[in-house]
Amino acid sequence: MKVAVFGGSFNPPHVSHVLAALYVLSTQEIDRVLVVPAHKHPFGKPLAPFDDRMRMCELAMAPVPNVEVSRIEAGLDGLTLHTLEAIHAAHPDWNLRLVIGADILHEAGKWFRFDEVRALAPLIVLGRVGVAHPEAPAAVLPEASSTRVRELASEGAWSELALLVPRSVIAFMRERDLYG
Repeated sequence: MKVAVFGGSFNPPHVSHVLAALYVLSTQEIDRVLVVPAHKHPFGKPLAPFDDRMRMCELAMAPVPNVEVSRIEAGLDGLTLHTLEAIHAAHPDWNLRLVIGADILHEAGKWFRFDEVRALAPLIVLGRVGVAHPEAPAAVLPEASSTRVRELASEGAWSELALLVPRSVIAFMRERDLYG
């Protein structure tokens, strides 16, 4: 089985995350996308509670077939290499790939043993609007960021959020008073 691991903070997930999963399934030889919310941010950024981000990912990805949301990082240290090793140990028959945005290529030097990450799960790089890198393709997804989503939520700009965040995620954010 060919599995694309799509990790991130998902703080919160937005439409570009959903479209990224669908894009990978549509354009790559991939059987499943495994969405892996970070339990804690490897660079110490504050995050909404893990269980809330897990639920938002489940809600966001529900319409996309062959996407699974994983809790595997709940017991790990937040390092991508260790997450990939844990996935590989649990599923040695899976052929792993790692989905990243072009912006991550600029941060590769900060990652723990990035060369080993690439060896264990060769990269699928998605272009991002406003990010240029020689290894990155052109951007194909709409411009959206979790940072902007959090800003809009804190302002109560729900009509603007409706263009960036799945309805089910907005409802959950409002119910739990996240980012407000």
